[in-house]
Amino acid sequence: MTLLITVFAAVISTVVWYTHGPEDVLKVRILCRMYWGASLMWLVDAVFEYAELKAAYFTPSAENMLNDSFLGLAVVALGLVIWIVVLLITDPKGVLKASLFKKK
Repeated sequence: MTLLITVFAAVISTVVWYTHGPEDVLKVRILCRMYWGASLMWLVDAVFEYAELKAAYFTPSAENMLNDSFLGLAVVALGLVIWIVVLLITDPKGVLKASLFKKK
């Protein structure tokens, strides 16, 4: 489930990045790279787990599927938090700077 969730997040972020073209003002490419990296990590994990469990890999218990789902959602949420922190630090549109130095 972790692999499936992160691949969906990677595909969605890639589509968003691709549709906004070369300007990439909101730095969605960073989000894409994080999710594709996580997907690659979970793919390697799945290959090694399959090598260990063989056919039992395809029949996980409900508890394991729920734990994997929570882990996948936590990875997606952590990626979003990191992306937001990067946006706040770089402030590509100048919104944070404008709100901090607004004259009254």
